[in-house]
Amino acid sequence: MKRKLMMAAALMMTAAATAQAADPAVCRNVRFADVGWTDIAATTGLASTIFQGLGYNPTKTIASVPITFAGIKSKQIDVFLGYWAPTMDPIIQPFVKAGTIKVLATPNLTGAKYTLAVPDYVYNGGLKNFSDIAKYADKLDGKIYGIEPGNDGNALIKKMIDGNQFGLGKFKLVESSEAGMLVEVNRAVRDKKWIVFLGWEPHPMNVQMKIDYLAGGDDVFGPNYGEAKVFTATPPDYAARCPNAAKLVSNLQFTTAIENHVMVPIMNKEDANKAALAWLKANPQALDKWLAGVQTFDGKDGLPAVKAYIAAH
Repeated sequence: MKRKLMMAAALMMTAAATAQAADPAVCRNVRFADVGWTDIAATTGLASTIFQGLGYNPTKTIASVPITFAGIKSKQIDVFLGYWAPTMDPIIQPFVKAGTIKVLATPNLTGAKYTLAVPDYVYNGGLKNFSDIAKYADKLDGKIYGIEPGNDGNALIKKMIDGNQFGLGKFKLVESSEAGMLVEVNRAVRDKKWIVFLGWEPHPMNVQMKIDYLAGGDDVFGPNYGEAKVFTATPPDYAARCPNAAKLVSNLQFTTAIENHVMVPIMNKEDANKAALAWLKANPQALDKWLAGVQTFDGKDGLPAVKAYIAAH
């Protein structure tokens, strides 16, 4: 009898410890920011699907980069998976120095690139370097195509134009959105017209179109074609407030191959969460690392719960 009582007490202590590890009710809503890029839609979709499987309620706010960082500062945004370094450094550094944004130490993506690109026929026609752009001003109609206003890449292009770097002082930056820019690029490719635009990887543009990245932009976008690391940003106290949710967020590390595959259906207008769910169904092994040490919202083992959720949907 005594042994049974001791076993029961041990079970109760284990259950209590498990329950204590679950996040408080206020953490159930996990608020993501998405700056309207397909790669961030893909990673946010993957994270959101996993959170749903854990019993959380993930939501997404579409906002520009500056508004996203301001939202993290005011704690209206919990997680942003798209801090591209070094291009976003000038925008985020004031927040980091002020202690109002925390950047997780380990990047969620390495091996990315971010710089100007052209279709292959333009590259083969002689536009291979930043220093070549001004030579072909007439063919390019004096324009460089960017994405949404307020974006860091646009700011780098504008600074280059304003400073007459590479003789580009008379060029115009065309701002719209990722989707709007790609419409212009696809139209130019269809008509074999010359165009120079902001390109990056991971992105389906790298497999759906024949494009080349321009050399010579190290002083603008950074070395090795704007080689970038993508980091996760949260409010500084998020891990203390919501340790279980923060544990999952810190575990999330992606590859360009993962993101390219998830992004393709999103580019074809499929919902990001549905695209993420389909990828997770086909690649459940990715969950093992992402859910290590993570529990459901009510304190149970996270991995089997998420696998069951994915299988049921």
